[in-house]
Amino acid sequence: MPIKTALVTGASSGIGEATALKLQALGYTVYGAARRADRLSELADRGVRPLAMDVTDDGSMRAGIEKIVTETGRIDVLVNNAGYGSYGALEDVPLDEARYQFEVNVFGAIRLAQLALPHMRAQRSGTVVNITSMGGKIYTPFGGWYHGTKFALEALSDCLRVEAKPFGVDVVVIEPGGIATEWGGIAADNLEKSSTGGAYAAQATAVAATLRSEANAKRNSPPSVIADAIGKAVTARRPKTRYVKGFAARPLITLRRILPDRAFDAVISRAVGLAR
Repeated sequence: MPIKTALVTGASSGIGEATALKLQALGYTVYGAARRADRLSELADRGVRPLAMDVTDDGSMRAGIEKIVTETGRIDVLVNNAGYGSYGALEDVPLDEARYQFEVNVFGAIRLAQLALPHMRAQRSGTVVNITSMGGKIYTPFGGWYHGTKFALEALSDCLRVEAKPFGVDVVVIEPGGIATEWGGIAADNLEKSSTGGAYAAQATAVAATLRSEANAKRNSPPSVIADAIGKAVTARRPKTRYVKGFAARPLITLRRILPDRAFDAVISRAVGLAR
């Protein structure tokens, strides 16, 4: 049996880094991709192959897939993990930033799937893993553009799963809850930047404080929880279509399903630090 090959985007820290190491431990040849290859030096020291890749640059993505296939002859797993949280009031966030959020979180992921799928179809096997979020099933104030990207990636993943099935390719969605990564701080920074001095400043400050809070950080799950779920998905003969893992993910998704809209509005507003 040939050694299987995996590509993990956003591999320089957090979920991506943990996933690259997990897949390597499972026996895969792993390429860890990030915009800045210098941030991949620790992974490289541990045997993960570093790959400079910008998921908003088509040439960069093409070159990355071509390099993997040239060097290994195959690609078996694509983990679309690259992404970030651009928080801010819908009224405040410039459309250029909103578009960039979609470029990174949605179009980059699907473009990489487009590039990997011909090779997977030729092999009659492969797994595309799209990291969405519990934020692809619920919503939070000031997270409109971010949630929009994750809802979109959920829908695209469902369509792709049905389309790719006849060719032996699985499409899996991972829906993380609260994970101990840089995500919360980045989202809080973006929120304060977009809302400073505006009509939503007071609310934005409260939500940013919740995103950065020590109590919130302590409750969050380690990235290894998501890496372990991905490991199970790519090694399963028949993987689940969705894996819900991490702090608060399952209860919040369940509440969204069973509560009326305005009741969930109240629950989620309190959860992010807004009095109702």
